Amino acid sequence: MLGGVLTFAVAFAASWGLTVPIRRIALSWGMVDIPNARKIHRTPIPLLGGVAIYCGTVSAIVGFAETRARGQIVGILAASTLLLVVGILDDRHLLHHQIKLFVAMPLAALTLVALGVRTHVASAFFPGPVGSTLDIGLTLFWVVGITAAYNIFDHMDGLASGVTAIAALFFTILAIREGQVLVATLGTALLGGSLGFLMWNFNPAKIFMGDGGAMFLGFMVATLGLKLRLQDVPEASSWMIPVLLLIVPIFDTTLICVSRSRRGLLPFASPGKDHTAHRLANVGLGQRGAVLVLYAVGAVSGLFAMLVCGLSVKLALALAVVVAALALLAVILLEKFPYERQNKPGIVPS
Repeated sequence: MLGGVLTFAVAFAASWGLTVPIRRIALSWGMVDIPNARKIHRTPIPLLGGVAIYCGTVSAIVGFAETRARGQIVGILAASTLLLVVGILDDRHLLHHQIKLFVAMPLAALTLVALGVRTHVASAFFPGPVGSTLDIGLTLFWVVGITAAYNIFDHMDGLASGVTAIAALFFTILAIREGQVLVATLGTALLGGSLGFLMWNFNPAKIFMGDGGAMFLGFMVATLGLKLRLQDVPEASSWMIPVLLLIVPIFDTTLICVSRSRRGLLPFASPGKDHTAHRLANVGLGQRGAVLVLYAVGAVSGLFAMLVCGLSVKLALALAVVVAALALLAVILLEKFPYERQNKPGIVPS
């Protein structure tokens, strides 16, 4: 218990404290997000906030993670560092944006596979080599998908950092309940790092995390989803838990993929103000209200994830059908909300 408190405190303090000097560095280097037609802020905002999140989270992990898992920790941090650096280079326009999706994210996912961090869902249905092969494919899809979702999810003040903190809290609670010390440490560190940065990132934001920070967060929560193991929950329904914990970025990505595809746009290459939060803000909630609503959705979905732990497979799958139906209904409803439509495909992910 004391170790968890210290892990959180170190991550929070480092992330919160480092944000100010990192903001000054971003300003001196000209690392700022310039307002344009596809963005909602009106003045240039410093980037590089992801470095503060990274430093806070990593320092807590290195300081308090169990040494028995040193090899796995090194691999996870190496992959997350790769994504942070690639994201920063992309923010500086030093890399083609597709390097993130087609090189950096798959490499990070393959690192986890090489470390033995993977899903076991397919193996529960198809024992043997077939199931193992399918699990590798599912792992790559999950890690790349969640990381890519986060790369376009950081589009409103406090959204990505706050939603991550809520998910990390539930991951930590479940890990503690199962006695998974490493997962609890990773979750607690990510919780502290995200909340420390949120103090400066909530509307009106003083700094943005940038693509590097967004991809770091996405990769870390994807890793938590793979490493969380619930002994009394069958594999046939355990897959629902990380999906429910990350339902907000998953839903937002699904919404814009459906919406942009219907309009003849490339989903990940057509930036615009058509995300879930933008639509909620446009019906009178404003930026803060929209973000708080999505916080609430993440919290309720987290409670559903904990509920799954005590359900039979049949009831859990029935809940999955209900959630999927509600998500489909929400997509249909949000498509009727006012949002700014892009005229033609863009070339830079938002």
